[in-house]
Amino acid sequence: MATTVSKPQRVLSVDVLRGLTIALMILVNDPGDWKHVFIQLDHAEWNGLTLTDLVFPTFLFVVGVSMVFSFTARVARGNCRKSLTGHVWARFAKLVILALALNYFPRMHWQGMRLYGVIMRIALCSLIAGMVLVFTRNPKVLAVIVIVLLVGYWALLRFVPIPGVGVPTHGFPINDEVNNLTAFVDRWALVWQHKLFFGAGALYRKTSDPEGLLSTLPSVATTLIGALIGLHFRRPEWQQGEAARLRMRGYLFGWGLMLVLAGGIWNNAFPMNKNLWTSSFVLVTAAAAMIALGIMSLLVDYRSQPWPTWLRVITWPWLVFGSNAIVAYTSSVVLVKALIYIHHTGPDGKSVSLLSWLYKTVFAAHGSTVWTSLAWAVCFVAVCFIPNWILWRKKIFVRM
Repeated sequence: MATTVSKPQRVLSVDVLRGLTIALMILVNDPGDWKHVFIQLDHAEWNGLTLTDLVFPTFLFVVGVSMVFSFTARVARGNCRKSLTGHVWARFAKLVILALALNYFPRMHWQGMRLYGVIMRIALCSLIAGMVLVFTRNPKVLAVIVIVLLVGYWALLRFVPIPGVGVPTHGFPINDEVNNLTAFVDRWALVWQHKLFFGAGALYRKTSDPEGLLSTLPSVATTLIGALIGLHFRRPEWQQGEAARLRMRGYLFGWGLMLVLAGGIWNNAFPMNKNLWTSSFVLVTAAAAMIALGIMSLLVDYRSQPWPTWLRVITWPWLVFGSNAIVAYTSSVVLVKALIYIHHTGPDGKSVSLLSWLYKTVFAAHGSTVWTSLAWAVCFVAVCFIPNWILWRKKIFVRM
C-alpha cells in the first residue's frame, strides 16, 4: 500500500521577513544625503547597535532558514549528498560572479578592485553553511558548531598577539579599531592579493574591511543559527494544530530572549560590533531575527481564515520583495551606481552627478534635512520595487 507524504506548507513568514529585510537594506544604503541621516538609519560608528546594524545579519539568518527548506525539498525529491554538494557550489559560483560584476559596474578599476562585500559574504556563508548542512542536519551538532565558531572567534581576537603591537587587552582593547586580529588578517590578505593579482585589490577602509576574511567565521554562525530555526520550522509539530504551533512560536520568543541575555552579558567582555561581527553581536542580532520571525509567523503562517485586508496591505510589498530578493538588491546597486556615474551640467557650468542633481532639485530644493534624505530613500526603494513587481505578476522567480 503506497504512503502519501504530505508536502509541508510554505512558511510565508520567511518570505515576508526576507522582503522586509531587503527593503530596509536598500533604504539604509541609499539616503539622499549621507550628512543628513537619522541615527537609527546609519551604522553604529564602531561599538554599539542600531536598527541598520540588524539588517545584514537578519538577511544571513533568513539565508540559513531558507537553505534548510531548500535541502528538505531536494532530499524529498531524491537528491543525494553529491547532488546537494553540486547545488551548494553552483550557487556559490553564481553569487561570486554577481558580486564581481556589481563591484566592477559601470567600469573596471583594477587596482581598486574589492573582493569583499555584501554579496561575497552571502556567497561564502552560503558555501560554508551549505557544506555543513550537506553532511549534518542534526540540531545538536549544528548548535555545537555555532558555539565553537563564536567562542573560537572570541579566543582568536582575545589571545592571539597582533604582530608589532602585542596581546589584546594588554594596553589596548580587544575591539581596537586598528589593532585587532580581524583588521590584521585583512591587511595581510591584501598583501597577498596584490602579489597574486598584479597590484589589484582594495579594502573598504584603509586598515580593514567590514566584510573581511576572518569575520566571515562568526557570519557563518549567524547563518547556521538561521538553519537551526529552519529545522525548528520543519518539525512535525507545525502540522499538529494551532495550539502546537503556538508552543513552537513560543520557543522562538524564548530562545530569542535567552540569546539577548547571553549577548548582553558577553557584550561586557566582547562588545557588540558590526564591523568585527563580534560574538555578542551575533547572539543579539540572531535573537532580533528570531523574534521578528516569530511575530511574522503569528501574523501570516497557517491561517485557516482568509487574510484580512489590512494584513494583505502590510505584507504584500514584502512578499513581492522577498520573492526575488537578489533582483531587488542588484537593481538598487546598478541604479545608484548609474545615477552617480551619469553627470549633469547645471546652469552654472558645474558638473554634478545625476543623483545629486535629482536629490537637490526634487527633494532638497530648500535645503537638505534628515527628512528630505529619508524621502529620497523611500522613493528609491519604491523604484527598486518595480522590477520585482513585474516579475511577481509574471510569476518569474530568480533563484541562485
